[in-house]
Amino acid sequence: MIKNYLKIAWRNLIKNRISSLINIGGLAVGMAVVMLIGLWICSELSFNKYHKNYESIARVMQQQTINGEINTMKAMPIPVAYQLRHLYGSNFKHVVLSSWTNPHLLSFTDKNLSIPGNFMEPDAAEMLTLKMIKGTRAALKDPSSILISASVSKAVFGDTNPVDKVIKLDSYSLKVAGVYQDLPYSSSFSNVLFIAPWEIYARSEEVQQARDDWDQNAFQIFVQTAGSVNMADLSSKIKYIKFNNLDKGGKRVKPEVFLYPMSRWHLYSEFKNGVNTSGDIKYLWLFGIIGIFVLLLACINFMNLSTARSEKRAKEVGIRKAIGSLRGQLITQFLTEPLLMAILAFTLSLFLTQLSLPFFNALSGKQMSILWTNPVFWVAGIGFAIISGLFAGSYPAFYLSSFKPVKVLKGTFRAGRMAGVPRKALIIVQFTFSIIMIIGTIIVFRQIHFAKNRPIGYRCSGLIMVRPYSEDIHTHFAAFRNDLIQIGIISEIAESGNQITRSSRMSGGFGWQGKDSNMADQLATFAVTPGYGKTVDWHFKDGRDFSKSSTSNSSGLILNETAVKYMGLKNPVGQIISWNDKKYSILGVTKDMIVESPYEPIKPTIFYASTEAGIVNIRINPKTSAASALSKIESIYKKYAPGQPFDYQFADEEYAKKFNNEERVGKLASSFAGLAIFISCLGLFGMASFMAEQRTKEIGVRKVLGASVLNLWQLLSKDFVTLVIISLVIASPVAYYFMHIWLQNYQYHSDIAWWIFVLTGIGAMAITLLTVSYQSIKAALANPVKSLRSD
Repeated sequence: MIKNYLKIAWRNLIKNRISSLINIGGLAVGMAVVMLIGLWICSELSFNKYHKNYESIARVMQQQTINGEINTMKAMPIPVAYQLRHLYGSNFKHVVLSSWTNPHLLSFTDKNLSIPGNFMEPDAAEMLTLKMIKGTRAALKDPSSILISASVSKAVFGDTNPVDKVIKLDSYSLKVAGVYQDLPYSSSFSNVLFIAPWEIYARSEEVQQARDDWDQNAFQIFVQTAGSVNMADLSSKIKYIKFNNLDKGGKRVKPEVFLYPMSRWHLYSEFKNGVNTSGDIKYLWLFGIIGIFVLLLACINFMNLSTARSEKRAKEVGIRKAIGSLRGQLITQFLTEPLLMAILAFTLSLFLTQLSLPFFNALSGKQMSILWTNPVFWVAGIGFAIISGLFAGSYPAFYLSSFKPVKVLKGTFRAGRMAGVPRKALIIVQFTFSIIMIIGTIIVFRQIHFAKNRPIGYRCSGLIMVRPYSEDIHTHFAAFRNDLIQIGIISEIAESGNQITRSSRMSGGFGWQGKDSNMADQLATFAVTPGYGKTVDWHFKDGRDFSKSSTSNSSGLILNETAVKYMGLKNPVGQIISWNDKKYSILGVTKDMIVESPYEPIKPTIFYASTEAGIVNIRINPKTSAASALSKIESIYKKYAPGQPFDYQFADEEYAKKFNNEERVGKLASSFAGLAIFISCLGLFGMASFMAEQRTKEIGVRKVLGASVLNLWQLLSKDFVTLVIISLVIASPVAYYFMHIWLQNYQYHSDIAWWIFVLTGIGAMAITLLTVSYQSIKAALANPVKSLRSD
């Protein structure tokens, strides 16, 4: 019987080529979308699980209440780590202090490479369960050693064994004590390509000054809990470990320390007013639902075309029942066809998935591949195909098998006026979902455009940022600047404590006239050298910039607009601000500059003059091409910093990266929206073809009676246009509701304009008419003699 079922199913597929191609093609596209999204979801859910201690690793974080709002921070003061070991040592297996992941100069013989990595305490390698290729994890206990990744070993030493070879990291000479396997992309530490001993970093002036400072939030602390210790309970125990060690001024921000488990780092990374609200997990839900609906659209096509052609198969059902076929046998027969199509679609979907993976990886920022050798993948894939086939074929199978043989064979069977209602309802579902996706995609891109057009407060085009690997450039800064100015390739150059596209450091200890005693004194601070303002081209609202020749710089500060509003200063220029008991005069007020997220409020920021080494900011002369200028800047740079790589970043490119996440979501959503429309149009094309075929005689009669091609086109198209209008009416409020909620995640967001719905409606209508017009016009142009000959 099974052989017979398959043979008949195959014959029906061949007989109805167009509907078969539509069904198999639509199902294949739907399955490919689900497969891609499934691979992506698996990748996201397995993030950080490379580390064997995944369940017990946590980051130490803190929350501070500033101006009534709770801010969550990763940056921690060093003494917290000491206190965790001293007071709660039995609860932790490891407590690890770490620097931030930054590029450092790694040198060996004539090779000088910029490599990102961390300075970490010795237990880091064991806590992260690094897979050692050479050497041991314990090697970091030797303060003159370093662990490097396999990729760094290959780049520096080739195929030679690097163990015991001495390399130079910045100004430190270190012995390679081990090589570990590169951490995968799905690890939060994937860009850590070396781990150097914390003890070396602890000798730096920055760490020495911060060693006992409870208010210096500038470092990372990672922990691994011991045994079966509950992280939530432990967090409540260490909650006030920082608060209890601060002076009265520091206690105003009410710092609360807590443990943030590694299992939540990636998918639950967002905090709103102290509450861990969401993160990338919302995109898993979003695209998971999209994948299910796209597949549902393909299944709807099968249901519609199968039930629409029920009259053609009515006699087959009647004869089968008359010669003794049971309803169960008919159901099995009619389920065999969708199952066969589902298997064929699954095979095609594998090809489509493999073909589209490079594009999808580039779009999603992943490195995924089909799990060809994983038996779970095949069991899940084939099982998924069978379920899809059964789901798509269940309604047609039960509907067709319910026909009464007497009515069918007498020729009195008619589908009835209400038979088409379920098909119309399913078309409405298809287009409702597609329209919702189109509206959502337009709103996402409009929000990105809105944020990009927000004034950033400085000119980022033509501005490059260079991070020197030693103090050579800082030491010879005046000579370096003069050489660049003399050859006319730059307009200005200055140093700063951080990049203008990165977050500022939060500092406390501020006081000013009229300050409320309950106000937090934590403000963002930004160290700059004179000339910085001209370099970045910031704009003054009041007062003046730092002067290159003035001695007042060291006792002067520049505030941004938000800081002035926060302090409640009416005429700020000339007023006195105290900072750690030292008096400063306000020199000027700049317009707000976007340093962090363009979607979030700007922090109250104070700029102060500094002579410390830092980021070198260079404004390229607009009359000089960037390529020519960079080549000349590099040659002069290497004159003062020989052997060091010239690593630079364009400020406009770094700023553009702030929109990467939203742009990625927008591109993915637009791609899936396009596929949803494509599948819906496939079904629409099939239905239009069927309806034109079903009404062949009616069209013939109308043509004989004088109906024009335009009249017939309107006749055949109006039903579909009506369905799309209903879909638009349903989709618009649903899309508005969900997109309004999404926009509330951003403090600065666009509105939802009325024209978005009008534009989407016109677009959906145009697509519908283009899809059905081919079949409508083809039927209208047909010779009526052929259609009426049999009558």
